[in-house]
Amino acid sequence: MARSGQIGVPAATAIGVGGMMGAGLYTLVGLAAGTAGVWIWVSFLVGGLVSLFSVYSYAKLGARFPSRGGAAEFLIRCFGDGIVAGGLNVFQFLGWIIAMALYASGFAGYMQHLTGLDDNELAGKAIGVGLVLFLMGVNFIGAKTVGRTEMLVIGVELIIIVGFVVFASMKAQPSNFTDQVGGDGVLGILIAAGMLYVTYEGFGVVTNSAGNMADPKKQLPRAMYSSLAIVIAVYVAVAVVLVMVMSLKQIDADAGHVLSDAGRAVLGQTGFIIISAAALLATASGVNATLYGNANLAFTVAKSGEMPADFARGVWRSGTWGLVAAGVLTCLFVVFFPLSAVGQMASLAFLIVYGSVSLGHIKVRRQTGAKAYLLIASVVLNAALFGLLLYYSITSGEASTWITLLAVLVLSFVFEYVYRRITGRKLRISSESLAAEATVAQGQSTTAPKQPAVAASPPPTTPPTTPPATG
Repeated sequence: MARSGQIGVPAATAIGVGGMMGAGLYTLVGLAAGTAGVWIWVSFLVGGLVSLFSVYSYAKLGARFPSRGGAAEFLIRCFGDGIVAGGLNVFQFLGWIIAMALYASGFAGYMQHLTGLDDNELAGKAIGVGLVLFLMGVNFIGAKTVGRTEMLVIGVELIIIVGFVVFASMKAQPSNFTDQVGGDGVLGILIAAGMLYVTYEGFGVVTNSAGNMADPKKQLPRAMYSSLAIVIAVYVAVAVVLVMVMSLKQIDADAGHVLSDAGRAVLGQTGFIIISAAALLATASGVNATLYGNANLAFTVAKSGEMPADFARGVWRSGTWGLVAAGVLTCLFVVFFPLSAVGQMASLAFLIVYGSVSLGHIKVRRQTGAKAYLLIASVVLNAALFGLLLYYSITSGEASTWITLLAVLVLSFVFEYVYRRITGRKLRISSESLAAEATVAQGQSTTAPKQPAVAASPPPTTPPTTPPATG
């Protein structure tokens, strides 16, 4: 009998598409075209293929260790109670904050362009900060209600994007691929792939549904791979038609709001308004979902002992101190960094987090059944894109970008070390995660075919339900 609230592959796939598609596409495609030129679609493809290996790692971990905490608890499972897991989880919390700053800055850019305030930098900062503060208030009052609208928003976004691709293809000029090249060759394509990596960062949300699947070992990978394939296809299609309806010069000039101008090139002022509205909806939704998710991440890591216990206490209804901290820090990043800087920092941060999860996964691969060579490939590919994007950040003259990101990484581990010394707290797996893992194990044993009894045969052993002592 199916368990109550069971989630199938189609529903989980929709969750994955919703987690990935949206704000990143609107904010970064124009910037990435600066290094990739007309081959921006290849950069999306490369970024998606690198993400595929991280999806493999997450799918295996999610099926074996289902958890609402996602990567936060995967890191504890993989690295155990130590500075590594704690520091990476603090860094992950800050990485999501940088991603929110990216979405808020993208929202401001499209709003400025829509209202004719493109050259007013102060207005852009005010709009970005105002959005974050407004959504903080929304999450305090009714985060559950807002959360239910996320899938509806993504559905509308997908319809608009697909519609844009269809209409743009009717006015496409394939000669743009031969009449102009731009970019920095193969190196530029790979750098752009690293820059666009953050557009795929939401695939991990699918793992949260593993506990409600009848057979997560089979269903979870299918849902994650299917959602990634859909998103890659949409991103590549958008990039292809973008190059065929706009010149590289136009794309570079309108980098922060390029899709709204592409909408104008396809459907005139109507297309401009529709795409602008879609961009505002996507970026605001991205901030809201990430703000809510990051508050939950703060709650999870506070419960596991990696952050102050106050982060697991309510402020007002559904709010937590983690929500307050995330909102305030996001506002600081919006004020002090431009869109291009937070975009690069966000991708650099997630390349570190996802590469680290795969690296730690190697230690527990016998429990998950993962192939070592695929996990190693994930680590190497994430490290390669990280190195290329870091190289670009250093050589492009934006010292504040890479210095700030590395400082955030170092401070995350310093904080973890000092906090441990002061409080003496230890990391632990949440009771919710252990309960979900037991439920999945029970469901798998219930659905497994019965084997005939064999005399004098010892009973089969089962894998441990807790991670090995490490670190």
